[in-house]
Amino acid sequence: MLSDIEIAQGAQMKPIAEIAARLGLSGEEIEPYGRYKAKISEEALSRLEKGPDGKLILVTAINPTPAGEGKTTTTVGLGQALEKLQKKAIIALREPSLGPVFGVKGGAAGGGYAQVVPMEDINLHFTGDMHAITSANNLLCAMLDNHLQQGNALGIDTRRILFRRCLDMNDRALRGVVVGLGGKLNGVPREDSFQITVASEVMAILCLAENPDDLKKRLGNILVAYNLQGGPVYARDLKADGAMAALLADAIKPNLVQTLENTPALVHGGPFANIAHGCNSVRATRLALKLADYTVTEAGFGSDLGAEKFLDIKCRAAGLTPSAIVLVATLRALKYNGGVSKAECGNPNGQALEKGLCNLQAHIENMRSYGVPVVVAINRFPTDTDEEIELLAGRCRSFGARFAVSEVFERGGEGGLALAREVVAACEEENHFHYLYDTALPVKEKLLAIAQNIYGAREVSYAPKAERAIRDIEALGAAGLPVCVAKTQYSLSDDPAKLGRPTGFTLSIRDIRLSAGAGFLVAYAGDIMTMPGLPKSPAAERIDLTGGRITGLF
Repeated sequence: MLSDIEIAQGAQMKPIAEIAARLGLSGEEIEPYGRYKAKISEEALSRLEKGPDGKLILVTAINPTPAGEGKTTTTVGLGQALEKLQKKAIIALREPSLGPVFGVKGGAAGGGYAQVVPMEDINLHFTGDMHAITSANNLLCAMLDNHLQQGNALGIDTRRILFRRCLDMNDRALRGVVVGLGGKLNGVPREDSFQITVASEVMAILCLAENPDDLKKRLGNILVAYNLQGGPVYARDLKADGAMAALLADAIKPNLVQTLENTPALVHGGPFANIAHGCNSVRATRLALKLADYTVTEAGFGSDLGAEKFLDIKCRAAGLTPSAIVLVATLRALKYNGGVSKAECGNPNGQALEKGLCNLQAHIENMRSYGVPVVVAINRFPTDTDEEIELLAGRCRSFGARFAVSEVFERGGEGGLALAREVVAACEEENHFHYLYDTALPVKEKLLAIAQNIYGAREVSYAPKAERAIRDIEALGAAGLPVCVAKTQYSLSDDPAKLGRPTGFTLSIRDIRLSAGAGFLVAYAGDIMTMPGLPKSPAAERIDLTGGRITGLF
């Protein structure tokens, strides 16, 4: 069987100008990066912004195994299948982060015969967006430290600096560092830390900004630190917002590529869902809705993370209304939630499957609670047995959920036709989309709504640090923002060991931070890390360049 990269390298790609023309974009409205990828110009976005919208389909999932459950593969395959049904479709995805690419989870370009291409470019440097975000983030940090060195005219309290450096790589050694060592000429010594680029507020801002002017305004609103009198210091106070926006001038433009079957795809932005809001850019999604009748997009990890944030943060910010939600489920993830180890998930085990089905039920109920039609995509793996597939299908029937078996990994769009038909039908059902909570509620009431209605918790507890943070946020008049919870992806709770459908537990919030530029509050639950580490045997060990050709990239 061919590997993902071997399949991708054998793809018959079409020139990106041809893909753009299919969408009604002229040659002057795209900015090519080689033959097979391009950015879409501001002129095109301006021309299309008042046109009618197509239907928006969100792809999410149940709680995954560490290997992931194929949301991106399903998203790509569904887009290809819709085109086979003679529907004008487009895909809107996040950009991969180099951290997981070289770590354990892998890239984010799909898999098998449901991939976006050129996959090597997309999974590595692509059009440079990640590097631009990293540079803008670290420019602000450099200007902050330079301000301290040059006399600290703003009176910044070095004990209350909030903004951190970032790097698009898993590197646990940078979680906590000391900067400014080496004498007076080398800066002011202080504790600092790194987070992965996809957790940076700059990434969140890029993905939520409406246009370049909004981008600059949001960058200026980044809360960098507090001064010695307890007042806020923003990026605009350091006069960093203009240069940061300049670094992001190209990065804010959506990227156009294609799938293995030449279905158009916009791949833009990439915040993680367990430590950020987990959705591609608002600009790419809005553009996709103008360019096609069906837009298929995804939100990271399970519906308790990516989908909740997509619905309560992104849709609220951008005025989006999803027409249907696709919930990806696999036998191996259900068995994992039934207590089977990752290594044994591919083996037949009806008892574990039965035990884990409560996780699927929870996610179906959670997504229905938003008033949007739900379709379960049973993402079939080669090791799955017909008996266990039928057991899962039967349980979907008992839950009253639309469902279809998806085989897009092995068969591309052809393997997603049944799913595409169910999704098209779901898009025509009544839709009563609404948000989970009112942003005007107090911070603790918003968190309680998420904890009880999505996670199944009984209550929420707050560490002293989180209590102080809430008081600071209220003092700044910023309490009326949506909440982005940073927690484990492996459980509905904040404890990765609590699989299945835990109930009655206490959600523990250890800290809350204001992302004033992005426009949300980040609540940290459990021991979630914003700078992941590499595993004992990272994927980087198997990636190589042989005869000028990249190998081992999945």
